[in-house]
Amino acid sequence: MLNIAETLHRWCGEARPFALATVVDVRGSAPLPVGTSVAVDEDGNAVGSISGGCVEGAVYELCRQVLHDRGAAQRAWFGYSDEDAFAVGLTCGGELDVVVQRVDPASQWHLGAALAEVAGGRPAALAQVVDGPDGLLGATLSVLGDGRPVGGTLDDGPVARAVADRARALLRAGRTARVTLGGEADACPQRLSVLVHVAATRPRMLIFGAIDFAAALSQAGRILGYHVTVCDARPVFATTARFPHADEVVVDWPHRYLERAEVDDRTAVCVLTHDAKFDIPLLRLALGLPVGYVGAMGSRRTHGERLRLLREAGVTAAQMSRLRSPIGLDLGARTPEETAVSITAEIIAHANRTSGLPLSQRSGPIHETTVHGPGDGQAIEEEYGAAPLPLPAGHGVAAP
Repeated sequence: MLNIAETLHRWCGEARPFALATVVDVRGSAPLPVGTSVAVDEDGNAVGSISGGCVEGAVYELCRQVLHDRGAAQRAWFGYSDEDAFAVGLTCGGELDVVVQRVDPASQWHLGAALAEVAGGRPAALAQVVDGPDGLLGATLSVLGDGRPVGGTLDDGPVARAVADRARALLRAGRTARVTLGGEADACPQRLSVLVHVAATRPRMLIFGAIDFAAALSQAGRILGYHVTVCDARPVFATTARFPHADEVVVDWPHRYLERAEVDDRTAVCVLTHDAKFDIPLLRLALGLPVGYVGAMGSRRTHGERLRLLREAGVTAAQMSRLRSPIGLDLGARTPEETAVSITAEIIAHANRTSGLPLSQRSGPIHETTVHGPGDGQAIEEEYGAAPLPLPAGHGVAAP
């Protein structure tokens, strides 16, 4: 439901009842992931999409029915029928399970509280029961960024406490996931499946080197939802006027800035300086940090010399294996804008642990519904979180 959080927040603020249809399971190829929602208010206004158009009409009518009947949540399945050309289904051949429920903001104030946090760019988690005992389908519980539950339609008790504990864990990890819990007499005797929608803080993209490629990359990173920082030690180049799409522009030596920066396993570090006095101390530090991606710009000759200097600086072979250099996928990129696409394409492929090959050269589903957790190689059930130009060196910047 976080794909339409801003609209839902406004509707909650207006005490406007609505029906919420959420994808809770995907099998085969489907255009949108688990957790995606459509909402319809009492005036028939709709927001969001769950199938890219294939079944939107049927879902809209189901929302209208649930909203009008004021009944319990309903579950619907959408697939594809080869026998019935007029059947409602996904032309992509996938299957969707959808839960449709009525939301009344006047009595479900906790949902509005969590959506207010999300709309304000703050972390929050919304847990939604998508399978389990009669009467629990569609039940919700909200947890704020500090781990504090703010209520829900789950009765206070062992089930609510178990759901809140799992929501807090996923909120800390910054990951949306569907989880199964219960069957334990003391903790949660009722076995149920819960979809935890997590809105984490924006992941960070740290771009080092205030050049034209950085300007294009900062714009591409902003479009992808990153909090973008451009850092360079040369104040004449590191200005907000040159990087209007960056969230912040920092004048400092790159490694010194990185030493104090907050990073996590979603952080992308893009080194565009290809100047050894900047690169080596920066990469030596970055390759030892728990960041998600480290890429460095430069020719293959520059890369070879960079590896030699990193070895001399004590960087291990295992650490150097994390370095993506030359940075980006092979798209034949030449302009800054093309290079930005090349780099962000590699970041996306790396984050999703995919090959980066053309889809026409692959078989199997286009969209995977199970991915691996960061760094642990374990599956998480149904989770759903160039040729460079030379850079002028120095310009009177003294070493720190």
